[in-house]
Amino acid sequence: MPLTVGVTGPEDLVHKVVAVGDRAGSARLLPLPYRHEDETTDVVVGARARVDALLFTGVVPHALAEAAGVLDRPAMYVPYNGATLLRALVELLRLGHDVSRVSIDTLRRDEVLETMAEAKLPTDRVRVLPYRPGLTSQDIVDFHLEARDAKKTRVAITCLGSAFHVLEQHTHAVRLAPSRHSILATLQALVLATAGRHSGDAQVALGIVDLPGAAGEADARLTEDIRVLGGSLAELPDGRRLVVTTRGVLETVTERFTRIPFLEPLAARHGTAHVGFGVGRTAAEAEALARRAVGRARAVGGAAGVVSMADDVDIVIAPDPSLEAEPAGPPESPALLARRVGLHPQTLGRLRELAAEDRGAGVTAHRVAEHLSVQQRTARRILKKLERAGVAVPTGSRQEGQTGRPPIVYRVHL
Repeated sequence: MPLTVGVTGPEDLVHKVVAVGDRAGSARLLPLPYRHEDETTDVVVGARARVDALLFTGVVPHALAEAAGVLDRPAMYVPYNGATLLRALVELLRLGHDVSRVSIDTLRRDEVLETMAEAKLPTDRVRVLPYRPGLTSQDIVDFHLEARDAKKTRVAITCLGSAFHVLEQHTHAVRLAPSRHSILATLQALVLATAGRHSGDAQVALGIVDLPGAAGEADARLTEDIRVLGGSLAELPDGRRLVVTTRGVLETVTERFTRIPFLEPLAARHGTAHVGFGVGRTAAEAEALARRAVGRARAVGGAAGVVSMADDVDIVIAPDPSLEAEPAGPPESPALLARRVGLHPQTLGRLRELAAEDRGAGVTAHRVAEHLSVQQRTARRILKKLERAGVAVPTGSRQEGQTGRPPIVYRVHL
């Protein structure tokens, strides 16, 4: 059964994307147009039950949906790249316009200047407003009109439909539209990412529930507790309980591995409770990971849950993070800690700055990579070093706009 991709954006661009994408035949495309970008969140929420993934016609609606926290499935936007801009500039030249005096929004400044330089066009009078979260349609209109009045620009080139409809009443305005190549390339990448995620969702997830008391002693309410997982419950030879489900269900119920809804009630009834989930490609792999997870949960504290996956990823989940103890003892000297972790003291110092900036929200490999100007795989290795040294604890995951599996969030104590 083909995937269903919802296409969100202004009506004319949605129809263009659907027309181009339908010819590719890689997915069923469902038009989800809006009249104004402010309607993006409502459109996305209303389509959740009908789509497997979301394709936005530009960065603006994607950023609005991301900021509203409604992107709960793979999502991408069609980029407006340099080739799109170059096509518009050529058309303006053909019509006799001065393209050395233009204002351009949404695109990156370096991309605009590079595109114009390659076309041997002057750039000293070109004004660029790159997109940033929170930028409104009115901000974009004001930018172009100010550039016209103060910098004497002759043409406003915009990527936002609502801004274009206002600008065309005051100045010569051109609205960029995604190219056929950009649409097809983005759609293909989105279909591949969605198919990969669905494959991951089908992975086996086994959980072990370890409660105090004599072996074989049952908790009559446990069956009701784990019903949210839609799986089955069995008894292991050592008296612990085995829960069988899938990764997709587990990820949804635990809100992307940030909470175990029945952990707190179990701890309240028994004093201590340890739950370990293993996620693997086979039942044997999942069971081995579950045993590792429950052992790690026992080491964390009186009540804790751990989700263990391949590649040595362990996500620690506590009933109430505010009750978790901070590392005891006097603070370790930076030089000694750097040697123990295996990082340069300067790198450790910059990580300490990042942890302080996050104000307890936790850091991800993406944030570390940005802060240290390194690749994400290097950032992941750094976080694993911190975890092995006991100064970083994985606490869950959160979506940061990327497609695919949400990144692991670490609480770092430095």
